[in-house]
Amino acid sequence: MERVYVPYWDWEDWQNGMWSTITNKQKEAIMIKEAIEFTGDHKKYGAAMREVVKEWHNTMLNSLTNTSINRRAFLGHCAVCYKLGIPEYIVRIAWKKLTENQRTLADAEAQSVINNYVNERKNKIIRKNMGKQMLLQWHS
Repeated sequence: MERVYVPYWDWEDWQNGMWSTITNKQKEAIMIKEAIEFTGDHKKYGAAMREVVKEWHNTMLNSLTNTSINRRAFLGHCAVCYKLGIPEYIVRIAWKKLTENQRTLADAEAQSVINNYVNERKNKIIRKNMGKQMLLQWHS
């Protein structure tokens, strides 16, 4: 898959507070608890991943075409921020509190969403190129 670069000012993740910091410790503790509950439910978590892929087009285009990052983690962080407004660093704290089984199920959801994204992107590129000359033109 071809790597696509989108300027950071167009990314929806930072525009929606994914990289923000919560200074109120009580609020942070509540968010950690919410993030544990949310990420621990792979069905809700996976549904949010599918939503954020559609809603945060620029962020996903920039990041899911980058195979050098941990795309599953990134997608999960985006899903929690999109659905609950919780920043990335809190999701990392919550992730450490999950059981191995919960992490495995969540990772499977994320990988499925990434695979679908990649396949849809490839299909769009193929459809976009349809109708162009595909056979050798013979000159006489």
